[in-house]
Amino acid sequence: MKFTEIASRITGLSCPLFGAQWNPPEAERSIARRVITYLEDKRVLYEPAEFEVPAHCIESVLQIRGFLTSELSKLSGDTDLALSLRAMRAACRKFLSTVRIDDQKRVHISRHIVNYGEWMVQYASWVFSGILGEMRGVFGIHIARLAAAYGLDVEDQLASILPEPAEDN
Repeated sequence: MKFTEIASRITGLSCPLFGAQWNPPEAERSIARRVITYLEDKRVLYEPAEFEVPAHCIESVLQIRGFLTSELSKLSGDTDLALSLRAMRAACRKFLSTVRIDDQKRVHISRHIVNYGEWMVQYASWVFSGILGEMRGVFGIHIARLAAAYGLDVEDQLASILPEPAEDN
């Protein structure tokens, strides 16, 4: 998805996009580009939940959380970029506190244990899909903010989690 399409979905930015008053530092733009490029390859963020193996999702979210922490260490202060990365990392922690895997490859979902490879009970499936959707929603908002603020394109698969354009009423 092109930057101009993403920018049309964002409302309420406090500074003009690429205006004379604010140009993002190149280091921040590079970090934002690296983050979006990394997330474009993380299918846990956009593939239908019913096609995902929970254990693989957990591993992927752990990797994302580690990557975001690494990128945060390259930033100083509470910039908008740092705040977005922290919000995405917090969404990862919330997902991981609800859904986790133990040493025997059993997935724990909100007090239910589902053996790896077995069908999930309906309730556990709802909890997993719900918390995954919540995490994707947080990521979608912050990816859209980063793309709009730094003039970055986002691949269509990852762009599928961005907020829908506001309707004119």
